[in-house]
Amino acid sequence: MASRIEHTADISVITPVGRLDGTTAASIEKEILDVIAAGSPRVVLDLSQVEYISSAGLRVVVIATKRLKQRSGSFVLCSLQPLVSEVFEISGLLSLVTVKDSLREAMASAGRLA
Repeated sequence: MASRIEHTADISVITPVGRLDGTTAASIEKEILDVIAAGSPRVVLDLSQVEYISSAGLRVVVIATKRLKQRSGSFVLCSLQPLVSEVFEISGLLSLVTVKDSLREAMASAGRLA
């Protein structure tokens, strides 16, 4: 899976492209966990370019959320496409994760306005 990672002073924005499923989840999980391990206290996952997410993708979100909570950090999702948003809604994960409509709102929620 292709993705773009951008870093500001204290927020990392990861923007995966394509499908977040069993085939691609391991690579995006590694990218997110590498960013966290490198010391980024705040991570935004911009899902504007993700057209599909499976249970494997949801697992990545849960792992990242828990890892950042352990480090007193924040993990925010943004720009969910309608099908992706529906999967989060059906799964019940919307009560576990912070979701914002736009990258700007996500950056503000994570602790710093872009």
